[in-house]
Amino acid sequence: MLKLDRVVAAYDDVVCLRGISLEVRRGEIVTLIGANGAGKSTTLKTVSGLLTPREGTIEFDGRAIAGRSPDAIVALGLVQVPEGRRVFPELSVEDNLRVGAYLVDKRAKLRTTLAEVYRRFPRLEERRAQFAGTLSGGEQQLLAFGRAMMSQPKLLMLDEPSLGLAPLMVAEVMRSIRVFRDSGVTVFLVEQNANLALRLADRAYVMETGNITMSGSGAQLLADERVRASYLGAKATSPGESLGR
Repeated sequence: MLKLDRVVAAYDDVVCLRGISLEVRRGEIVTLIGANGAGKSTTLKTVSGLLTPREGTIEFDGRAIAGRSPDAIVALGLVQVPEGRRVFPELSVEDNLRVGAYLVDKRAKLRTTLAEVYRRFPRLEERRAQFAGTLSGGEQQLLAFGRAMMSQPKLLMLDEPSLGLAPLMVAEVMRSIRVFRDSGVTVFLVEQNANLALRLADRAYVMETGNITMSGSGAQLLADERVRASYLGAKATSPGESLGR
């Protein structure tokens, strides 16, 4: 569904992606883990059209998308939820959601999608008239998810969705990611909390200094001693323990 082949990207003279290749298949949750500065967020920005690759190819649903504008990429069904949520604080929850549907051209379709978002995230419906800036961090993350869903994505790219959240909200966010996948949305997840990400993912990649250094199933990498030593720490959850549903 999404395929990067030997992609090189840079900010001015600083090369951040050094010929990376990876694939996200339809119906999967695929995660990209790595330390701060490894190039994870740059990968998402390059896919979403915010950064043009200097070399290599990017394909989505069989179409070459490198060099296309971000709005054209969104129109194809590839949507990113950025790090930090970036809701519009002075707009209501519902107005934030409607902003996400700017490419939806039929009112009936918009109403149906809005109803579906409220069904999946009842907390947003409870707060539909509330200013987004007054929500908790976890609620703002759910709003960012809902706003992305309003554009009816085929593939959803999530950048550090658990960042700065309390443990209970982290669990809810992770359950929401499973809901996306179960509803037919493919998920490409960038997440610094490697323990959670690998327990959630069908497949995973490890990135170091702009290179893909390891890949495998989430369970394989969760059990790999190199990954556990570098990213999971001494208190990492055992591979057999599952996320609460």
